[in-house]
This record gives sequence, C-alpha cells and structure tokens, in this order.
Amino acid sequence: MALVAGLGLLAIIALALTGLALPRLPEDWAPLALILTFTALTWVIHRRWQPCLVVALGFLFILNQGYWEETTQTLSLVAFVCVICMAIGVPVGVAAAHRPRLYQTMEPVLDLMQTLPAPVYLIPFVILFSIGVVPALFASIIFVVPASIRLTYLGVASTPTALKEAATAFGATDQQLLWKVELPWAFPQIMAGLNQTIMLSLSMVVISAWVGAAGLGVPVVRALNQVRPDLGFEAGAVIVALAILLDRMLRVGVRR
Repeated sequence: MALVAGLGLLAIIALALTGLALPRLPEDWAPLALILTFTALTWVIHRRWQPCLVVALGFLFILNQGYWEETTQTLSLVAFVCVICMAIGVPVGVAAAHRPRLYQTMEPVLDLMQTLPAPVYLIPFVILFSIGVVPALFASIIFVVPASIRLTYLGVASTPTALKEAATAFGATDQQLLWKVELPWAFPQIMAGLNQTIMLSLSMVVISAWVGAAGLGVPVVRALNQVRPDLGFEAGAVIVALAILLDRMLRVGVRR
C-alpha cells in the first residue's frame, strides 16, 4: 500500500504541476492546495500526525522563502526521474535476484554508472539534444537507476530459503512465490530504493541547472556566478528542506 501511495504521489506531483490532475485554482491558492495534498498523502502513508506536521511546516517554509516555483519545477523533474527509474529498477532487480549470473554481469556496469562523475553523462546528451531539460533527465536517470536495481536485488535475494520452501510445499507457483512471498519480504528494501532514488535525483538538481534545466539549481548556479554566498546558502537550505520532507513522507517501516 505504501509503495503504491509513494508512486502515486510522484505521479500526482507530475500531473498536478501540468494542470491535468487538479482543477485550476486561483494563483494564490494553488500552493496551499498542493501543500494540503502532500500532507494528506503523508497521512495516508504513515497514519501519524508528526510526519504530517513536518511536511506541512516544511512546505510552508519553502513557500515563505519565495522558492515555490523553483520547488515545483524540481519536483516535476524528480517525479519523472523516479517513475522511470523504479519502472526499470524493480523488474531488473527481480530478474537479477533470480539469475545470479545476470547480476554478476551487471555489477561492474552498475559500479561504473554510480562512480563515473555525473557531469560526464551530460556531454553526449548535450551534443544530441542541445541545452535544456532533456540532457538533465537522461543524465539523472543513468546516475540514479543503479540504486533501485541494487536495493530490489538485495531485498528479493535475501528472502529466506525456508520461507520459499514452505510456500512451494503448499503448492505456490513461481508467480505466487514472487508476488506473495518475495516481493512482500523485499518491500522495505524496495521502499529504501525509492527513497534513495529521490535523494539521488535531488543531488542532480544543481548539475542539471548547468545545462539549462529549471528548478532549485538555478539560484545556486546564479549565486556561484555572482559570488553571492547568501543566495547560495538560502537556495541550498531549501534543497535540504525539500530532501528532508520527501524522506519523511516516504520513509516507511514494515513489520515482517
């Protein structure tokens, strides 16, 4: 349920920011409506008031600092990257857990994808697509997707053999074994993969601004060009606040 709510949250962010999921509201009300939506989704996931309070106060802080438009642009970028990375990472991680040789082949590639400096990925995509948000999206996906693959693999591969043997003894098919045993057991790791995907996507915000992507990285780059530490720390604090909010929203503890 929490995984569905988390992915639904990312989809709602992307749709709401384009005006497709929510009705048009007066300009002054739109931020408050989106904050209420985030707070309600946090309640659906956690069923506790403390995370809801943190999320509401955090987004009100961002709104008060005057970075709401940049924050929504960053959220749309992060939402798109996370949906793509989870759609790729979970199936690939499950396949790798069932085929050890496949993971052994993939592991050096995943290491390379995560250790190669992220700005290097921008070069070929800038050549192909010119300056803009598209190179930033492709570079972010390549840099981020190994986290979801690795954590999904770790969760599924760590399913106890005794548990799988018991399910097989009761006549479970391979699909039933996957959906009713392995994936529920791997759920905390998959959610950790979603969390890490969001955090790594946010880490690409400033790098994406170098190639013309809008969002919270733009004021940081502007502060660097103008040598304004006050603007840089202000935008950096908003990025940190957004990371903390998304982490608290999607951090789920599951009892096994």
